[in-house]
Amino acid sequence: MAKAGKKSSSSWKKSLKRKAAVEEIREAAGAGDGATESGVQPPKAAAFPPGFSISEIKNKQRRHLMFTRWKQQQRKEKLAAKKKLKKEREALGDKAPPKPVPKTIDNQRVYDETTVDPNDEEVAYDESTDEFASYFNKQTSPKILITTSDRPHGENKPLCKKLSKYLLASHTHTKRGLALKKIIPQCITREFTDLIVINEDRKTPNGLILSHLPNGPTAHFKMSSVRLRKEIKRRGKDPTEHIPEIILNNFTTRLGHSIGRMFASLFPHNPQFIGRQVATFHNQRDYIFFRFHRYIFRSEKKVGIQELGPRFTLKLRSLQKGTFDSKYGEYEWVHKPFSHMTLGRNLSL
Repeated sequence: MAKAGKKSSSSWKKSLKRKAAVEEIREAAGAGDGATESGVQPPKAAAFPPGFSISEIKNKQRRHLMFTRWKQQQRKEKLAAKKKLKKEREALGDKAPPKPVPKTIDNQRVYDETTVDPNDEEVAYDESTDEFASYFNKQTSPKILITTSDRPHGENKPLCKKLSKYLLASHTHTKRGLALKKIIPQCITREFTDLIVINEDRKTPNGLILSHLPNGPTAHFKMSSVRLRKEIKRRGKDPTEHIPEIILNNFTTRLGHSIGRMFASLFPHNPQFIGRQVATFHNQRDYIFFRFHRYIFRSEKKVGIQELGPRFTLKLRSLQKGTFDSKYGEYEWVHKPFSHMTLGRNLSL
């Protein structure tokens, strides 16, 4: 009985302390909100007593109430600091210090030694002797075969049809259970320059294999965020058969440079500017965003764009030398998600 009495008295004292702390918080909040009749703000009391945590309040409603009040107080303090800083900058005028640049993954990126310099002689020599040199020298024209995984469903077939409209020199065929190792020799004999395979999982496209023929390389991408033309709001009219322009953004490293050249070799030479159509491959944080737009001249100074669709996002998984060979193929680069010690700041493209 004595032990039970001691326990009850200690718990009663703890509850009294909590109530006193809550009352102090309420008084501090009331003193911070109200002002005196003379218009002078009273001195700010401590919002929370030292060593006190909101998580110690056991009543759920009271705890939620105190947390919302704490968030409001933090918001007010942040807004007051912003206003004060703005007034100081206006007072200083041109002598004001520059605004701090926010930290992002792009500007915190670790410098890559393989960053391409466009004036580098070694890079120019590699471009003149790589697998895409014949295309950029206009010796060959693209001829592409687009196929799907076995028994395609859902968005896979419509996506292939839409891509074949934009890649004018392309043909779509069903895979019919054939392995890629058997399809590639047939493509080479029929003078196809590229092979695109779109894989799916649960009726949703989730992978893309791009193989340059006849000597490679072969890139494997993870595909996500696929949206067909019918799913895009405020889309423009159906695309025409004009050859689009190609925009490649932020492919700065040697690996990114080769991937960008691989994408560029899919489209015919000499874009037809009268069609006003643009295919964009934008690399940001190693994610490649594909968009297809038509630009509109609203006036002599204003230009607008209309998205025509489809859109999707690619993430490079591997780059393999030669044509597709999953067993004996030699890989130039393989994505290793857990090897980066800089928490996402080591970018490859």
